[in-house]
Amino acid sequence: MPDPSRSTSVSPTALYTGAVWARHRLSHPAFATAQGRLMLAAAQPAMRLARALGGPTLDGLLLARHRIIDEELHAAIKAGAVSQVIEIAAGLSPRGWRFAKQYGERIRYIEADLPGMAARKRALLARVGCVDGPHHRVADIDAFALDGPASLAGIAATLDPTQGTAIITEGLVNYFPLDAVTGLWTRMAEALRGFPNGLYLSDLHIGGENRKFAVQAFVRLLSAFVRGRVHLHFDAAVDAENTLKSAGFATAALLSPADFADRYRECRDPAAKLVRVIKATTNG
Repeated sequence: MPDPSRSTSVSPTALYTGAVWARHRLSHPAFATAQGRLMLAAAQPAMRLARALGGPTLDGLLLARHRIIDEELHAAIKAGAVSQVIEIAAGLSPRGWRFAKQYGERIRYIEADLPGMAARKRALLARVGCVDGPHHRVADIDAFALDGPASLAGIAATLDPTQGTAIITEGLVNYFPLDAVTGLWTRMAEALRGFPNGLYLSDLHIGGENRKFAVQAFVRLLSAFVRGRVHLHFDAAVDAENTLKSAGFATAALLSPADFADRYRECRDPAAKLVRVIKATTNG
């Protein structure tokens, strides 16, 4: 895995997920790059076989976690608890584009990523008529930096301290070792405590829920796909919840996308049982 503080490359997962969102009409077609579309097409035979055998699919996992993170963020904004969002490792995610279109001046949305990916995202947003402004912008970030303008603290300092704020990490934390993740969670909790309401949303894989042989094979394939190890940091959801609280969050719950199967078709894929969505707050 490249050093997260120095890499400027665009990851294969960013290209692939960009194509997945576009294929399922969650995104603007411009976010599906040529490389991403080729990767998606190449994966389809394996995806069809997995579905025929009743097994988990990568697309099902990506869509299930994305839907539930969206749902929780929508609920927080509509309830008036959140009006500012920092999405770390935003990649080619359409969430910033979609939420900015829907909520307009009601929110401030910052998409943050490493410089190479951030530059590509700015160019893509410009192609669809979005330019950096007070309510939607792209920022360079080193999520593991302790200080400086490109650190999480530096970006949070540009926001209104009187407004509720959410931090999102989708497709990030399972690709780094536990000490890096717990340090990141601690910095997130510290940053969010500077706002009246603080919400953290993320996906997370739990070791105890990913031990079956077929699932282990799926995890190995996912590791090969992202060109790095997928870390299963915790044996049980409660272990992750306790670690989040130790990092400074007042509440922490791990939602199962499979519990939303009656509302979202994507959550009926067996892969929905292999991922959790973190919902943690700093204000109880």
